[in-house]
Amino acid sequence: MGGDCLNVGCVPSKSIIRSSRVFAELRDAAALGWRVPPGAVVDFEAVMARMRRIRARISPNDSAVRYRDEKGVDVFLGLARFASETTLDVGGATLRFGKALIATGARPAQLPIAGLAEAGYLTNETVFNLTARPRRLAVIGGGPIGSELAQAFCRLGSEVTLLEMSDHILVREDPDAAAIVQAAMTRDGVRVVVKCGIERVERQGAEKVIHFTCDGVQRVTVDEILVGAGRAPNTDGLGLDAAGVNHDRTGVRVDDTLQTSNPRIYAAGDVCMAWKFTHAAEDAARIAVQNALFPGRRRLSALTMPWCTYTAPEVAHVGLYEHQAAAQGVSVATYTQHWRDVDRAITDGEDDGFVRIHTRTGTDEILGATIVAGHAGEMISEVTLAMVAHLGLGTLANVIHPYPTQADALRRVAFQYSVTRVTPLVKRLLGVWLKLTG
Repeated sequence: MGGDCLNVGCVPSKSIIRSSRVFAELRDAAALGWRVPPGAVVDFEAVMARMRRIRARISPNDSAVRYRDEKGVDVFLGLARFASETTLDVGGATLRFGKALIATGARPAQLPIAGLAEAGYLTNETVFNLTARPRRLAVIGGGPIGSELAQAFCRLGSEVTLLEMSDHILVREDPDAAAIVQAAMTRDGVRVVVKCGIERVERQGAEKVIHFTCDGVQRVTVDEILVGAGRAPNTDGLGLDAAGVNHDRTGVRVDDTLQTSNPRIYAAGDVCMAWKFTHAAEDAARIAVQNALFPGRRRLSALTMPWCTYTAPEVAHVGLYEHQAAAQGVSVATYTQHWRDVDRAITDGEDDGFVRIHTRTGTDEILGATIVAGHAGEMISEVTLAMVAHLGLGTLANVIHPYPTQADALRRVAFQYSVTRVTPLVKRLLGVWLKLTG
């Protein structure tokens, strides 16, 4: 129990990312007035042991014991399979239900690369079992998982090569944000290879050789391969056809209320949603349970969903990107505040990044935002709150932030909108007023 987040996702990855951050702190210590004695090395085994202790500490929150003893939930452990539209078999028992919720999540997708399976590879489900640091690591996929772990392992001392088929990493993010992260990863020592196609993988003794095309045929020899590209829904063996639940390769098919083709059965999380985040699954579960058991129909599309990629710097986003707004025929005005002009970012030595907010043209209605910062994930919620509460940039401009904070950049963006309201006519009228009152 606990799902991907506790066991093979957020908790273990963020634990080792925190440990890897020490590398950058030591590397940049001289700029902050510290002389670090030479010879400092990472204890990889200790890093992984700490991660497992943290996972064990958090695990009681999601344990069968807690659900059974504290919440009064009957927990059945075993392989579950629908036997009909109203029954479920699990662990030798047959359960009859009035309503059911499918929340089986997703798993790493299998890539059709010749020789990859035979050579062996790691995924997020196995990489956290390592106790010895790979000297050379190849990461396939420059999405959030691949980028986070490539940077973390590089900082922990591995020689890392990141292979991405697109022309830059984090292809779903703002291109300017992706460029900053890619430059930061390169600075850390990650060899980032973009616009490449992987031809095949072969094993040569204890080594693994990846053949790829990028300005000609190339190869990289590594000790381990980590695949961080794509997710596949966990639908195999669930007996969905027997339950009358429509599904395809993308997962369980649901409507906007998270109801399946069987009106008794709902689904939530990675098994049915494009948003593959823990917090998205949690809120979707609330929607599904309310719609299944209580009056009223809440809709998934009504959620304002933020997310964050925990690279260094982090990239957080909520709402529409500029290209999405254009595709919907929505005209936007974009306001950007760079960290190089924010006092606290300068004093922290974290002045590479920005806050970018899109509004509907002619109004202060916030349609989307991207933040690139050391703690962007902590900052995006203020914008999300404004969007949920239908508060515009005009209101955000009136929110006083302590000085100096990086969050004050949000108010500075809002000030940029306020300036646009001072039209030439307003300036002339203001001039007249000041003369009359002067």
